[in-house]
Amino acid sequence: MPDAGAELAALERRAGGRLGVLARHTGNGREVRHRAGERFPVCSTFKAILAGAILQRSAAMPGLLEQQVRYTRQDLVAYSPITEKHVAQGMTVGQLCAAAIQYSDNGAANLLMRRIGGPAGVTAFARSIGNQSFRLDRWETELNTAIPGDPRDTSTPADMAASLQALALDNALPAAQRRQLQDWLRGNTTGAARIQAAMPAGWQIGDKTGSGDYGTTNDIAVLWPPAGAPIVIAIYFTQAAPDAKWSNETIASAARIALSGLG
Repeated sequence: MPDAGAELAALERRAGGRLGVLARHTGNGREVRHRAGERFPVCSTFKAILAGAILQRSAAMPGLLEQQVRYTRQDLVAYSPITEKHVAQGMTVGQLCAAAIQYSDNGAANLLMRRIGGPAGVTAFARSIGNQSFRLDRWETELNTAIPGDPRDTSTPADMAASLQALALDNALPAAQRRQLQDWLRGNTTGAARIQAAMPAGWQIGDKTGSGDYGTTNDIAVLWPPAGAPIVIAIYFTQAAPDAKWSNETIASAARIALSGLG
């Protein structure tokens, strides 16, 4: 079996940034890790945890996802492709969750955060499902500055993979809410060039991407093979120059190495 750790280190050197990877086979527990315990800017990958927080609340509040949310254009921020089309009529909480996950709609994320106590509410929910490193300090779009060494709005690949597994596969959410999160993740439109590009034919994926300054390029995913247990992968990549370009290829290459390393 190839030495995935050495291959990821070589990829990181070629890519010219800092790469964090945690891949886990949920059946046999085998893992591939590279800088998995280091902090990285989460950028929009936090929206998977945000949706989990809303879903947990919906289990105790039937009808929450159907509640209508009214908002104005002033409530929206840069990159709000779905919410900007529905200012006149508003959207339901469930539609906002789908927009935040499947289109990474920033306005939707902020509207949802208002309902659970803002960034601190997202952080508290992350703690409640066992993620001790996660911290969300700011709203969209400020949370994407991704300044090297800045602990704000960061977590670790290991903790983000564990959180995704807890929410989408394990028992952090009741069964109906877990299925809803899976459906939202499977419907994502933003990840085709990242982990999905490394996925073998016949597999299924649900993922949440994130992108920010300093060329920060992220993706967290659940992969379902045609048979056998799912695989959870969290890949985070960030660079030294503020205007560095995003690198989908680095994420896809890291995913290929990780999947190969899991065997």
